[in-house]
Amino acid sequence: MAIEVGHKAPDFELKDNHGRTVRLSDFRGEKNVVLLFYPFAFTGVCTGELCELRDQLPRFQNEDVQLLAVSNDSVPTLRVFAEQEGLEYPLLSDFWPHGETSRAYGVFDEDKGCAVRGTFVIDKDGIVRWTVVNGLPDARDLNDYIKALDSL
Repeated sequence: MAIEVGHKAPDFELKDNHGRTVRLSDFRGEKNVVLLFYPFAFTGVCTGELCELRDQLPRFQNEDVQLLAVSNDSVPTLRVFAEQEGLEYPLLSDFWPHGETSRAYGVFDEDKGCAVRGTFVIDKDGIVRWTVVNGLPDARDLNDYIKALDSL
């Protein structure tokens, strides 16, 4: 079951597509975070969602908000994917231990071996303020993220 609104977001430490360490706690007190889990790089729905975020990036990555996208792909895979699609926000690898962060947020599909489409808007105090979880084939609506951020 996914982390619910009003609960503290589990901290994590993951490598981004450039091999840098990123922790959720790095943003505490500084920025709200849009934490987006997606199944796999280079797949149709995932690429569409991440490119839509790229095209509206100033709404999701600015002095008040940080976008973090997490998949169970390896760091080298995420590096190539980001370069190919022009993604200039952190793509975090939950590759090893496989799915540990996805499991902590309740969005890991044990049968498929990957994260489902879960999004969490986390405030500057580290509290989940909005969430949506969709199945693997179902894209999320970016406008819902915008409304959630506007309400903070």
